[in-house]
Amino acid sequence: MLSVLIETHNDEEGLARTLATLIGGAVEGVVREVVVCDNGSTDHTHRVAEHAGCHYVGSGGIAAGIRQAKGDWLLFLEPGARLVEGWIDAVVAHTARQTMAARFSRARGSRTPFLARVFSANRALADGLVISKRQAAPLSKKAGTAEALARGLATKKLDAEIWVAPPRQAQRSPR
Repeated sequence: MLSVLIETHNDEEGLARTLATLIGGAVEGVVREVVVCDNGSTDHTHRVAEHAGCHYVGSGGIAAGIRQAKGDWLLFLEPGARLVEGWIDAVVAHTARQTMAARFSRARGSRTPFLARVFSANRALADGLVISKRQAAPLSKKAGTAEALARGLATKKLDAEIWVAPPRQAQRSPR
């Protein structure tokens, strides 16, 4: 079974979009739980997580979320990322036969043009991350964030797609 971890900061809208794509996994019995690791949000992120039945971790960061996770495998997603239909079978197949971490392929409409990829900062969690809890736990002690945990890991590509979350600046609207 899989525990999904989502690190947030004022991401109520993105969180809701991501949670919607996980419903099929919960119905199929693949997603055991969703742990929302919040970094001091001042919006309604807590309410979105609570209404969706997520475990909400308000302090301790991603390391606390990993400690609370009950699944043997963890799926890290950015708020706003959306998994494409078929992800469940790909993740189940991967976790049944692999020990190494994996990432999703970007959906065709979500792929960044070549020059934009060359000249922009690469987000390590943009393609999601499926990793065993056994591998993630020691990494989380040194990495303060999910992004830092995912950076530099050797991974396989899953035979499933993800719509990448928009960059952080584009997610927030002025209030």
